[in-house]
Amino acid sequence: MEQKKDKIILHACCAICSGYPVSYLLDAGYSVSVYFYNPNIYPDSEYQKRLEAERTLCEHFNIELIEGEYDRDSFFDCAKGLENEPEKGRRCIECFKLRLEKTAQLAKEKDIKNFTTSIVISPHKNFALLSKLGKEIAEKYNLNYLDIDFKKKDGFLKTNKIAKSLNLYRQNYCGCKFALRQMEVKNAT
Repeated sequence: MEQKKDKIILHACCAICSGYPVSYLLDAGYSVSVYFYNPNIYPDSEYQKRLEAERTLCEHFNIELIEGEYDRDSFFDCAKGLENEPEKGRRCIECFKLRLEKTAQLAKEKDIKNFTTSIVISPHKNFALLSKLGKEIAEKYNLNYLDIDFKKKDGFLKTNKIAKSLNLYRQNYCGCKFALRQMEVKNAT
């Protein structure tokens, strides 16, 4: 009789970032479900492009994709008063908390003890901060947050190779309306 694999929910910020984490977790013996919950993504057309790319990735790996609600109001609520924060500022921290909390809630609802996020693969994101947030949220729900630094051992290069091989959509900004506005202002100068 085959031993059951441990289940894990991988919160996916985008297909580019989640390619290698999915591969890594599968190789490590996990049964992976991807949770695409990103109410921060703006505009709707951008959200749809990223969701479609995530579908392509999950089909490639033959794993479950769970589409979270695209409830932008929850993002705007958590970002209220932080709209002018720079990228990597307090607005981003609140956004991370929102998405990790929803991932933990889903894991609890599905009786899955493990969760993690693909956000940490980005060289632009703070691994230690995300690990701290993930562990705090995991403790609240009596879950296990896997603080795997997917950037290690050329993870970012590997995720980009996977994305290129599958011809996945590649975005040019983090995702939210405020980050897009800041990028447009920067590019105009």
